[in-house]
Amino acid sequence: MASLLHMVSVSPTTFSTTRITTTTSSLQPRLLQLPSSVSFNNRWRFTVRAAETDANEAVKSQAPDKAPGKNGSSFNQLLGIKGAAQETNKWKIRLQLTKPVTWPPLVWGVVCGAAASGNFHWTFEDVAKSILCMMMSGPFLTGYTQTINDWYDREIDAINEPYRPIPSGAIAENEVITQIWVLLLGGLTIAGILDIWAGHDSPIVFYLALGGSLLSYIYSAPPLKLKQNGWIGNFALGASYISLPWWAGQALFGTLTPDIIVLTILYSIAGLGIAIVNDFKSIEGDRALGLQSLPVAFGAETAKWICVGAIDITQLSVAGYLLGADKPYYALALVGLIVPQVIFQFKYFLKDPVKYDVKYQASAQPFLVLGLLVTALATSH
Repeated sequence: MASLLHMVSVSPTTFSTTRITTTTSSLQPRLLQLPSSVSFNNRWRFTVRAAETDANEAVKSQAPDKAPGKNGSSFNQLLGIKGAAQETNKWKIRLQLTKPVTWPPLVWGVVCGAAASGNFHWTFEDVAKSILCMMMSGPFLTGYTQTINDWYDREIDAINEPYRPIPSGAIAENEVITQIWVLLLGGLTIAGILDIWAGHDSPIVFYLALGGSLLSYIYSAPPLKLKQNGWIGNFALGASYISLPWWAGQALFGTLTPDIIVLTILYSIAGLGIAIVNDFKSIEGDRALGLQSLPVAFGAETAKWICVGAIDITQLSVAGYLLGADKPYYALALVGLIVPQVIFQFKYFLKDPVKYDVKYQASAQPFLVLGLLVTALATSH
């Protein structure tokens, strides 16, 4: 639902500008290969068009110079983060494309939604429902989001991280496309099963999964490509990682209420700040391809303060909301979790957002996600 559903990058051996078009295109498209069980009528067939450019060929020729070589980490490879070892096993490469390191926030969002519902019980059935919802939000729909993002980011990755699976040619184009469809359809199927299991009159979990998947697509793909705009793209990413999985978990066990929707959307501003952290490592490629990420638009010095401001002010606002709702102990607990985040911001991120991005996120984000749970528990009482 990161989409979900969204807190990234990809490129084939032949670097090209690819987009989804209808078969009415004046150029000859290549039909997007779908699993045999999936079909669309002639009016709405999806196609992929690839156009090779001299500029991309030049990028390709430079890519090997930036490869991490034999010193890469196999563990990083499985998690889908930088510093990964080169891999030839296709299943490990497929896992790398889904970036498992990005699943936990979505899984945690489901936990928060279930807690906020006030109707989760430690029974076998409720635990099984929550695990299935976590699988939908994490491995399937976040995996779909990361894979499709890497597919449409392959020109950028050819500049920033040319050793990644798609720009390095470690996985074929048709294999990437197949993975996108399998993960998307698998996630939507699980969403439908959850609605039936929960006895919903309206398939709200399916609608959330479908909406999150669409958001993931327009975030990465032209012509909208929301990520080209630092504000809109990062807010969409924050909403995908915080609001949508929370809503799915709460809808599965209870009812979504307007105050919860507003509160989680507000929290998504903190998600915007978290998303900005990931933009600093891509400044070179974003600038070369005209993407207006906040570090490119405002400069690294200003952008890092926008980043920490979005994270801290949002959480302080939520604490103020809890205090106003006559829940002072929850508000105090949330403030207590904000303090170490600020300390780590000054210790790592504000010193060098590129060098210490991973160390900062590993140190500070656990306190942010604990704050999410505190807020969820506060709203359930």
